[in-house]
This record gives sequence, C-alpha cells and structure tokens, in this order.
Amino acid sequence: MQNRVAVIGGGIAGLAAAVRINDAAPGTAVTIFEQGATLGGKLRTGEVAGSPVELGAEAFLVRDTATGEDSPAIKLARRLGLGDDLVNPAVGAAALAVGGKLVPMPRGTLTGVPGDVGTLAGVAAVEDHDLDAGEPLLAEGEDVSVGALVRRRLGDQVVDRLVDPMLGGVYAGRADRLSLAATMPALARQARRAGTLTGAVKAAQAAFPRVPGGAVFATVRGGVSRLVEAAAEASGAELRLGATVRELTRLPDGTWRLTVGPTRDPEYVTVDAVVLAVPARPAARLLQAIEPDAAREVGALDYASVALVTLALPRLELPELSGFLVPAENGTAVKAATFFSTKWTHQRRSDGVALVRASVGRYGDEHVLQRDDAELVGIVHRELSTLVAHSLPKSLDTKVQRWGGALPQYAPGHLDRVAAARAALRREAPTLALAGAGYDGVGIPICVRSGESAADAVLAALRDRQQAG
Repeated sequence: MQNRVAVIGGGIAGLAAAVRINDAAPGTAVTIFEQGATLGGKLRTGEVAGSPVELGAEAFLVRDTATGEDSPAIKLARRLGLGDDLVNPAVGAAALAVGGKLVPMPRGTLTGVPGDVGTLAGVAAVEDHDLDAGEPLLAEGEDVSVGALVRRRLGDQVVDRLVDPMLGGVYAGRADRLSLAATMPALARQARRAGTLTGAVKAAQAAFPRVPGGAVFATVRGGVSRLVEAAAEASGAELRLGATVRELTRLPDGTWRLTVGPTRDPEYVTVDAVVLAVPARPAARLLQAIEPDAAREVGALDYASVALVTLALPRLELPELSGFLVPAENGTAVKAATFFSTKWTHQRRSDGVALVRASVGRYGDEHVLQRDDAELVGIVHRELSTLVAHSLPKSLDTKVQRWGGALPQYAPGHLDRVAAARAALRREAPTLALAGAGYDGVGIPICVRSGESAADAVLAALRDRQQAG
C-alpha cells in the first residue's frame, strides 16, 4: 500500500524533506501544504531596477563546518541540477561602523568573539578578565547567553561592537539573550573543556575542517528562488498553496487527519505521516492536542521581525566591501548593509547602477518597522549616506520586504527544549517530525539538513510500523 506523507510548510526545510522522501522512498505520495501564496519561506528573489535581488536569504555556506564536506545546501543544489549555476562572492571583506567611520572587521574572530584580543585594536577596548582558573568555562550541559559569557571574560565593548552586531546581522537578536549552544555550538563545546574564552575560540577554530582554497559562501545565479522552484519540481509532491492546516488529529489506526482550510468549509485529509515544517508557534498550536509537553517546549520560542530595504543607486562608487554591520550603540535603524553589486560579480551592471540592501529591525526594538515603506526608504537612504560618509544619489528604484516574526530568538536552554519535544514525539507520535529554523538553527544548509532528517525519521517510523504489523 502506498504511504502518504504530509509536509506542512513550504519553506526550504519542507521542500528538502519532500525531495528526500521522493528520493529515498519512490512511490510515496507527498503533499506540501503551504498557507501562503508562494513556496520558499524566507527564500525569495525579486527585482529592483530590472535586476534580480534577494528579498530574504541571499547565500549559504559552501562547507559543512563539522565535516568539511559540501554543505547540505550545496549538495541539494547539485542534486537539483544547479551545480553549474553556483557562484561565489567576488569580495569577502566586511566592515563595522565604529566611531563615525567604517573600519575593517577584525580577522580571526568567531562570530565576533576573538581568539587573539590584539586584533581588536581601534575597534573595541578589551577588559581582560580571561584568566584560566583551572576549570572549564561551562559545566557539561550548561548553556548561557553569548553576551553573558563574553562580557564576563572580555568586557562590554567586545560584545557591543563586535558580537552583538554579528549576531544581530544573522538573528536580528541581542547577544545578551541568545543561547551560546544554539547560535555558536562549536564554541559552546570548547567552552566545556577550555579554561579561557580565547582558548575556546582557538580550539573551536582549529577543530573546523580545513579545505585549501575555495570560497566560504555561494548563491545561485539568477536568484535563490531557482533553488525553491527546482526543489518543488524534484519533490514530485502535490503542491497545495493557500492551504492552512488548522488541526492535526491522530486516528486510532495510527494515521493522521489534517483539517485544512476555512472553519466554515473544512477539508479533511488522511495521511500516514507528517513533517511539521512551520515556525514554532503555529507548530505548538497543532501539537497541543497531540502532545502537550512537546507543544509547551516548542511554543516557548520567540521571534524577531525585520525589514529589508533595497536601493538602486546611479553613478555610485561603493567601498570594496561586501557590506558592513552597525552596532546598536550607533542609534541607527540600519543594523547591516550589503553592497550586492560589489559583493557579487553577477550582480554588477554595465550602466554603473549599484544595488545596496539594508536590514532594519532588532529584537525588542521593532518600532521603526511601524513606519510605512516610503518612510523606511527615506530613513535608510539618510543613514546610509552618513555611514558611508558621503551623500547618496536619489534612488532609481526601491523595494521594501517585510518579514514579520521571521527570525527565531534562541534563549539559553533552547536545544534542551527542542530535544525534550522531539523525545516526547518519538514516544507518543513517531510518524510526526519537526523541521526548520525554529528548532535546529538559521541558515539554508541547517534548514536543508533539518528537513532531510525529519524525512528520514518519518520514513523510518513508517518502516517500523509496517514491520510490526
């Protein structure tokens, strides 16, 4: 009998799960339910002044930091026939906005945490309390906020001028609230062995597999939406857009009933297994009637909102940088900027038009996002003029993309909460698996791996059930 699997959520994690199921268990009937009008989640390519630009995630790691092999995103792109369309940044150097000017990002840091404090001269003053007391920085299994550990060892400026803007660029979050184990797992592992923070950084860096040469990041020529489209096609799945799954019910025979669509006219769909690849809060609502403990652990996660503002600027010579980060102490709405037409060769235009994208919005400080699009564009244009130290020309075209509740804020203990939720589901509902950034981390490679792992888990549970029957 043909198995039926529902993938709830059409972001890259859900799509990766569907591709994996199609590859590993041909003949399985997979349906992707996506409540929005498009697939891809935070992967979306748009157009500004006739050029394709990323309205969400723009790139992904080339290498798996644990193994040194191709990252899950690279493997997926090649599986989908996009290997020849992978491109790398032409410029990798980035800067920080410090003291009214752009200064080079110190080298040799791990998400802003230095292994050698001597590299921070001119960027941040170090309060060196990083003494080895003969015991590890953290106990086995202990988790703390990144800010708490770095402030205690190296002082406030290292956090405020380096670590916080680095984490803000990725998570739109604050170092004092984000889990070390969830956001910097390699450093957390070494902090449970090393007696100093700088020593833990060096050990974590030394543990990264070294691959001679090669770029760190890649993207898809023509836009990451091509990855989304190719994954949807390769999955062989039935695609249900605009289809909200409002309720999950476990039936006596071990199958699942999905209640889909409006309350007044619901549709009921029965499947054998479910990959739940939606953000934590909607996942918690669906889990509440199935496994309340898992729902509680999952629902504890909070999210930040951001807006990405892209400007097409004529006759503009940009610094030879991929972009820059802005510490919160600067008081600007802009927290990061990317110089697309400098960073990516394939984004450069013969007419000299420069494409610049700014990120606006930090966790707990989203009031600026209440401005309308025109106001946001004006704020970004003025602040960028100040930050790059010369007046920018009037924009030829602009695009504002808002992502409400988009970026997970992993509080200390996040990984333990997710592990507890998954353990409860394995006991009570093994044919249901969680996938996505709300559980395993942000970034395209992590989400791809998360989706593939969830697919493997439900396929294994289906095989176990069939063998038992």
